[in-house]
Amino acid sequence: MCWAGRMMLRTFSILLVLVHTAAACEFGRFPYRATGIVCRMTKPAALLLNRETAQVIQAAFRNAKFPNITGERSMRLLGRVAYGLSNIQVNDLSIERSEVELKEDDAIAISIKNVTALFKGTLTYGYAGAWFLQLFHSVDFEIESSIDLQLHIDLMCQKDQVVPDASDCYLTFHKLTLHLQGDKQPGWLKQLFTDFISFTLKLVLKREVCKEINAVAQTLTNFILELAANFVRDQDIIVDISLASDPVIKASYIESHHKGLVLYKNSSSMLSDSVFSPSLLTESRMLYFWLSEHSLSSLAAAAFSDGRLVLTLRGEKLQELFEMEDTETQRKAVQMIFQGTSYNDSVAKVWSLTQPQISPQPEGTVVRSLVAVEVSILPTGEEPLVALYMEKEITVTVQATYAEKKLILQPVDSSVEIKVFKCTADPSGEDQSIQSFLQNMILVAGIPEVTSSIGSALTSLLNSKRLDLFDIINPEIIARKGYVIVQLDFGFPSHLLLNFFEKSL
Repeated sequence: MCWAGRMMLRTFSILLVLVHTAAACEFGRFPYRATGIVCRMTKPAALLLNRETAQVIQAAFRNAKFPNITGERSMRLLGRVAYGLSNIQVNDLSIERSEVELKEDDAIAISIKNVTALFKGTLTYGYAGAWFLQLFHSVDFEIESSIDLQLHIDLMCQKDQVVPDASDCYLTFHKLTLHLQGDKQPGWLKQLFTDFISFTLKLVLKREVCKEINAVAQTLTNFILELAANFVRDQDIIVDISLASDPVIKASYIESHHKGLVLYKNSSSMLSDSVFSPSLLTESRMLYFWLSEHSLSSLAAAAFSDGRLVLTLRGEKLQELFEMEDTETQRKAVQMIFQGTSYNDSVAKVWSLTQPQISPQPEGTVVRSLVAVEVSILPTGEEPLVALYMEKEITVTVQATYAEKKLILQPVDSSVEIKVFKCTADPSGEDQSIQSFLQNMILVAGIPEVTSSIGSALTSLLNSKRLDLFDIINPEIIARKGYVIVQLDFGFPSHLLLNFFEKSL
């Protein structure tokens, strides 16, 4: 639900999704009340991401389109001297270090120290002497430079989405040395043109490099927004991650607030009583996600309406479920239910009859639902026969963990109340041994099997959104009354950014 490949600053790439200024958005007097999802990134995460800024700045320099530079000047005895620099390219670029700072309630400040670059191109010059003597020359040139780059990135809100402004960009030149035809020794021609072009060249470099960085920021924003939108969308189920309030920018973290409403076939519920408060999140981990009970319940409701809460068991899975224990009672019940039919010729279907109710609590997330179980026998060449049908009220407390790139749902407490019971082997429903066996089977094996299957399905869904490409470190999923917190450290898959940027060139 955390999006990022593209290049402005790797730091900027993730931070883009998290903040904005309120220049063009209105959130009302009590914006937290409409907050369904919160994302907080702390300073350690920003520092980690900032280590990759060298590749971003290198790409911005390389991709900048430098125009031809022309000028002229009148010289005593020599007359009018004109010059032009063309085919300007960047070679051998390196960066000493990059730093990032979060300006409280302001912007993201990025400082790139000692960018050394070698510019190459062609210098053409000519002059008309006092006796109308005209001479024109063309030579190759190199310009050695050492530059500091300062960026202040403002993040603005337009139509509840983030729009970056990286126009506050400054280049400070510590060195700008011109060499002609590879000659490293000072000469009158070199000195002449260094004096002529240095000021103009500085202006052109600043304009073009900063323009490219701003363009990359815009491209990166679009990529991150598309990535985030895709992550919270699956067919007809969409999570609205538009901004719900102004962000909080502190020296130690950035926090953004999103509506978190679930849209299903153009319908959505409203949230006006969120329990979120910034004090619910700490600063000890790199990344935090706060999820409201409303958002989780709405996702469950959408999954139910979309017919996704259905599980089918056959063959070995069905055998494992009904033969969880080797007792005389179990063997008798199985024989009566399946009437000697092989598990391979039978099928069990489990589905939710009502929308599941989700209630996060300190002991775990409590799920309540009315569930149906149907076991059918499939005789060869005949119509399926329903051997067993049950409806049962289930309450289960689930604890969630994420390990080895898998979401694991573990039931820690559960209860079952059978509401409807129909069995061809016991049409009167008076054989309590069958009902007792089934009740025990549901608690011991059925509920764990269902939660495991849901966990596997959610893992596959998350991995289809490329979550498995991220290095997620020591994640914790913490349930509290009315909300769930996911907190973790992470490693960023830099190749995703590189791949995107290369494709965008």
